[in-house]
Amino acid sequence: MAIPRLTDAEIELALVALPGWNRVSEGIERSYKFADFMHAFAFMTRVALLAEKADHHPEWFNVYNRVDVRLTTHDAGGLSARDVALATAIDA
Repeated sequence: MAIPRLTDAEIELALVALPGWNRVSEGIERSYKFADFMHAFAFMTRVALLAEKADHHPEWFNVYNRVDVRLTTHDAGGLSARDVALATAIDA
């Protein structure tokens, strides 16, 4: 079953509720900065558990105290409700 892609209007509305997240070509992304590597890694561990539970996994990049997270739904060819739900869970 195909996962529906969000419309531009739905994406803009979702971003209002997701401060810090920015729209990129086929999804949304956000950078997080922590006190040190251990805090960044702990964050990534918590997100990994959320992502596994949702069966929806982020693209991410980590250097020392920074974690860049990008969410997109490849099966939808862009942003879907699954990305918005995971971004909301990550921020919680």
